[in-house]
Amino acid sequence: MPYLWIGFTVLVFGSLLADLFLLHGRNAQPSTRKAAYETLFWVVLGLSFGVLLWYSYGHGWADNPLNLSPNEVLTTYITAYLVELSLSVDNLFVIALIFASFRIPLHQQPKALFWGILGAIVFRGLMIAAGIALVERFHWMFYLFGALLLFTALRMLRDKDETEELEHPEPPRQRFAYVYRYFRISDTPDGDRFFTRLAGKRMATPLFASVAVIEVTDLLFALDSIPAILGITTDPLIVWSSNVFAILGLRSMYFFLAHMLKRFRYLKQSVVAILLFIAAKMLSASFFPLPDGFSLLFIGLALAGGIVVSLIKQEA
Repeated sequence: MPYLWIGFTVLVFGSLLADLFLLHGRNAQPSTRKAAYETLFWVVLGLSFGVLLWYSYGHGWADNPLNLSPNEVLTTYITAYLVELSLSVDNLFVIALIFASFRIPLHQQPKALFWGILGAIVFRGLMIAAGIALVERFHWMFYLFGALLLFTALRMLRDKDETEELEHPEPPRQRFAYVYRYFRISDTPDGDRFFTRLAGKRMATPLFASVAVIEVTDLLFALDSIPAILGITTDPLIVWSSNVFAILGLRSMYFFLAHMLKRFRYLKQSVVAILLFIAAKMLSASFFPLPDGFSLLFIGLALAGGIVVSLIKQEA
């Protein structure tokens, strides 16, 4: 039934427009307190949608291609949402690094994140549709995605700490050379404009460049994120909604955690543990399937463990 899809789409884009024009306005300076309330709102809204799915699937208001029970729908949705939320939190370090490299002031970052998130929703929708189609047609894609997640987790273990890079970011022309290859980008900002004119030539501003890099970065993250979510479920509505709600909360979460990213440096280890777990689940699904409740428990404990260890190490 398309009504739930239509309602979800209207809710998402209505919320984005209200967030841009009503909550923040033009060049609104986000405060940590306001961002905390907004983050709580998005998390509550995301979890509440899981309850709506539980009720809708139980009353036949939505297609149920996997024949899930209402309780299985709720458990699967929360698991998928937590996975996407944890991967989104890891993205915050990269977003902070992008803004630091381009020297984007705090009051201009909401605009950049809005357009970055809007583009991420569109591109992820296309990639999710392609991923589900591939998995349904070629079962061996599960093993390929599992191997990809395993490679990603091992690569993350070898990567250097992003919190150290925030202190001394590389010059943007060196770090993001691929953007400068396709756009003429000014080194001088022009307020909150995406384009400007210098010496009679039309050029992109650093603000536009930051949005472009965020879009490219999100596409790269989606190569990990989408296989991870497909390791939880291939139900299109659950995959799409959990992914979108995690992305929607990313903007307010960034401003809530912007000054505290260094305190949560061990969340990266939580993300690695989650990716390793999902990779193992996908690779062994045909031989040793794991119940959804166990997956939810493991992911919740991994996230909680990363937060607790980060806070303990901070106090030490």
